[in-house]
Amino acid sequence: MASRRAYTRFLAQCKPRSQLSTPRPFNLSTSPRRSLSTTPPPSSTSSRLSNRYLQLAALAIALSAPLLYKMTVDAPLALDSLTLAERDTQLKREDGINDRSPMRLRMEAFIKEQQQEIVRALEAVDGQKFRQDEWQRKEGGGGITCVLQDGNVFEKAGVGISVVYGTLPKKAIMSMRANHKNMVAEGEDIPDSLEFFAAGLSLVVHPHNPMAPTVHLNCRYFETAKPDGTSGAWWFGGGSDLTPSYLFDEDAIHFHKTLKDVCDSHDKEYYPRFKKWCDEYFYNKHRNEARGVGGIFFDDLDETVSDKENTFAFVKDTLRSFIPGYVPIAEKRKDMPFTKEEKEWQAIRRGKYVEFNLVHDRGTAFGLNTPGARVESILMSLPLVASWKYMYEPEPGSREQRLVDVLREPKEWV
Repeated sequence: MASRRAYTRFLAQCKPRSQLSTPRPFNLSTSPRRSLSTTPPPSSTSSRLSNRYLQLAALAIALSAPLLYKMTVDAPLALDSLTLAERDTQLKREDGINDRSPMRLRMEAFIKEQQQEIVRALEAVDGQKFRQDEWQRKEGGGGITCVLQDGNVFEKAGVGISVVYGTLPKKAIMSMRANHKNMVAEGEDIPDSLEFFAAGLSLVVHPHNPMAPTVHLNCRYFETAKPDGTSGAWWFGGGSDLTPSYLFDEDAIHFHKTLKDVCDSHDKEYYPRFKKWCDEYFYNKHRNEARGVGGIFFDDLDETVSDKENTFAFVKDTLRSFIPGYVPIAEKRKDMPFTKEEKEWQAIRRGKYVEFNLVHDRGTAFGLNTPGARVESILMSLPLVASWKYMYEPEPGSREQRLVDVLREPKEWV
């Protein structure tokens, strides 16, 4: 019985006070000294319903408050969880690509534009059209590979662009930090991983005529991303080089002068530095000879060399110099007469080209070791025909021997 009485008292205490059951409107004419009436209003069905609605509304607010708070807290977290590729897709959709866009998006737009300009210029020389394949990477990014095979002038010509999003493991971060200290801020622990972006244009042209030289060009940009999506470490790389089977000094001079003019317009120290770098990089160590007569090569151009905008301007000018630097040479040599023996020598020289690309080239190795890489695009630089003759040596005093002599002792062309 005692427990029943206690329960009854508890229920009575839980009942709302009658004077609060119907809220009184605030009246500006009411005197402050007037006391509130304690007499309960007459009970009615409408007042009971009003009381019930107010109780339900209060309960709804109480229950929804934590949910609203969670939504406001989680919204930024959802944005922070976007990958770099997803952020860039969102930026392109909302703002397009303009001068205020991140460098990675501006580089992507520029190489796409230049790819089509170069393809049109080479098609004008050859008379046939490139096959164009657009592809996507499930990890983020993709590319466009343009290839012309068995053309009128070009045995094989490839102009490809690639845009790669990925994640660097801790081991790779530690390795890259040797050349780029700003990959991780001073005093900070090396993270387990970092998102990265890489974009580049690469082209190789192998003409039919052994008197017309092979040419290669590459321009690329790499950056890591901080957790908030802003740029971390960054650098540019690239270069262009000429690989003749038969050496015409005037071709080498024209090619080098075009590149020197670009370099000198930005920094007088660039050409001698990048020419030497090219001679050293495009070198078949196992053959003790250069791949060709060189050009320029540069890599890891970051804030220690120049600021981002000036370096981007240099890279753009280098890429734009390809058409005036190479097309006049191709036009001059494409219809020259040649013999069967000269065609065989061209195939032997292309064998040396293949050796360098598969044994020494860092770009080829990076591409083949990148998850989700498109192998056909990476190997588009290889010629259709190459040969290896056992213990072959050219005749002393021949044009073939002169080329080998120059490849073993690089010249200053300008």
